[in-house]
Amino acid sequence: MYFIKDNENLKSFIPQQTILDLLEKTKNPDRAKVREIIQKSLDKNRLDPEEMATLLNVEDEELLEEVFEGARELKRRIYGNRIVLFAPLYIGNECINNCQYCGFRITNKTIERRSLSLDEVVEEVKALENKGHKRLIVVFGEHPKYDAKFMTETIKTIYNTKFGKGEIRRVNVNAAPQTVEDYKLFKEVGIGTFQIFQETYHYETYKKYHLSGPKSNYYWRLYGLDRAFKAGLDDVGIGALFGLYDWKFEAMGLLYHTIHFEERFNVGPHTISFPRMEPALDTPLAERPPYAVSDNDFKKLVAILRLAVPYTGLILTAREPVEIRNEVMKFGVSQIDGGSSIGVGSYHETDEEKLKRSQFLLGDNRTLDQIIEELAEEGYLPSFCTGCYRLGRTGEHFMEFAIPGFVKRFCTPNAILTFLEYIEDYAPEKTKIIGIKRIEEELKNMNNNPLKEQLLEKIKKVKEGERDLYF
Repeated sequence: MYFIKDNENLKSFIPQQTILDLLEKTKNPDRAKVREIIQKSLDKNRLDPEEMATLLNVEDEELLEEVFEGARELKRRIYGNRIVLFAPLYIGNECINNCQYCGFRITNKTIERRSLSLDEVVEEVKALENKGHKRLIVVFGEHPKYDAKFMTETIKTIYNTKFGKGEIRRVNVNAAPQTVEDYKLFKEVGIGTFQIFQETYHYETYKKYHLSGPKSNYYWRLYGLDRAFKAGLDDVGIGALFGLYDWKFEAMGLLYHTIHFEERFNVGPHTISFPRMEPALDTPLAERPPYAVSDNDFKKLVAILRLAVPYTGLILTAREPVEIRNEVMKFGVSQIDGGSSIGVGSYHETDEEKLKRSQFLLGDNRTLDQIIEELAEEGYLPSFCTGCYRLGRTGEHFMEFAIPGFVKRFCTPNAILTFLEYIEDYAPEKTKIIGIKRIEEELKNMNNNPLKEQLLEKIKKVKEGERDLYF
């Protein structure tokens, strides 16, 4: 089921030598050229590889600040000030791969292996719903027991679990590449985005650190989301693990992956993730990444990704410390996780052994409410919106709304409605005060939005007890 051979006529769409040549060719970029590229992005056009390479080679501090400001402005124009919140839910950490950077690898004998039963999944979901979560990403190791049937049964269980006023309205998935037929099972249960991170796009590096197991097949993974598209899943997420190889090369790999989707399926990825390698239990490589990315380079990476792919959501995870999260959010991040715990079973259990069941260590351990309170105080609009998924604004259809800039018209009202639900149902008094003020400020700025009157009616209904209202 898992394997195809590397020589089954599959060719990489990641042109390694071309990437290296472009990064060399564009060193010491001309100021006027850099400004022209930033403007192209602000005009809501995806950058081409040479343009991205040019931005990656900006070293002048003043010019780099122009790159940062371009990313900030692009986020304001397309996404407004909303930040979508979700939580990761680890279902099992058993794995047959031997990835040298991962705490779940088969040769790690220190980690405590565990797979949640469906009853335990229910308890985890109740704990998450009790905090106010509406969006999850479920994460599985790669193991025969985590086949498509098991994973989709888990997802159905999550959707069917209601606790108090809580419910999970959208489940995204981070799991091993599937066959076309297996992806169809995920479509049937109504998932949101299917994520597969290539980890590194550099072939020789990939082979060096993926020693055995299904994941050792570079091409099976590289083409994993092509099969998802063929099965009818039109929202997919890509990512690279930064620290395995040169960060500029990996950023270029993400762009080439995006271009591949656009050329073959007429739509880019729904999201891009850019996690940095973090320490993991008994995992020496994770303690000393071969190509560690500095905080300054990480900020640059996020800003340039925002400019390179204007209509792709950028996901920033709790791997990063609070200070870095707060800073790079300004450069175009659209989704973050909050109140996260990545030990298997650790949302409904309070034991101290969760680290022994975790893939890596988190840098941000704030509660969901702490994050929401701070976001609102800083002028962001927290959102749990799932409206686009459920109204069919996904894939190519989403782009039809996003590219003309219409997505803000829907996103802000939907964010307000879901934030108000959180305020009404879960927020402590301090967060309620801050949150209501934030919503009032948003409403003042919506005079040109044709949905404002309808929104005010829906706000009234939410305050009267109705839930799950959206445009």
